[in-house]
Amino acid sequence: MSNRNPDQTYTYADYKQWDDSQRWEIIGGTLYNMTPAPSRRHQVIIRNMLLQMGNYLVGKKCQVFQSPFDVRLFEDKQTDDDQINTVVQPDLLIVCDPSKLDDAGCKGAPDLIVEVLSPSTSVKDKTTKKFLYEQSGVREYWIVDPANNYVEVYLLDRERRVYQTPVIYPSNGLVQVSIFDDLQVDLTRVFTE
Repeated sequence: MSNRNPDQTYTYADYKQWDDSQRWEIIGGTLYNMTPAPSRRHQVIIRNMLLQMGNYLVGKKCQVFQSPFDVRLFEDKQTDDDQINTVVQPDLLIVCDPSKLDDAGCKGAPDLIVEVLSPSTSVKDKTTKKFLYEQSGVREYWIVDPANNYVEVYLLDRERRVYQTPVIYPSNGLVQVSIFDDLQVDLTRVFTE
């Protein structure tokens, strides 16, 4: 389906019917086109981060996934496909609750989400998605800036359901993954081509 009306609201049920070469996200019923594909550097950063996280998670219950991988976020009573009006494809995510995983992806908030900024998505990643992930209960949100070589890490205050002031890590830093006691991501290896 190529004729999508930007003024219409959409649900996950609509999304499942689309069969074309473009990638889409729906946030609060609003449609966002994910094309063009991310840059080579974007993909290198995701690959390098995936390798570190994936190697750590071997044999553990948590799992790491990379885009394209659908994450359906919803309010408590919006669990049917025709009610869910938010589906996103984070660049990288970790899910520790196996009951949230199904053949379609993740249904509910992942424990950690990583978004790598690109010119076409940076504003959405820093504002719309940050707020969405905060409200959905994503415990840890990383924004990776490949142009300036840093990572911004937001940790969720679970009682107030707001992100604390972010910590900025330079490209030569080690980032402690807060959802684990013993995983640090070496940014020197992340930003290395």
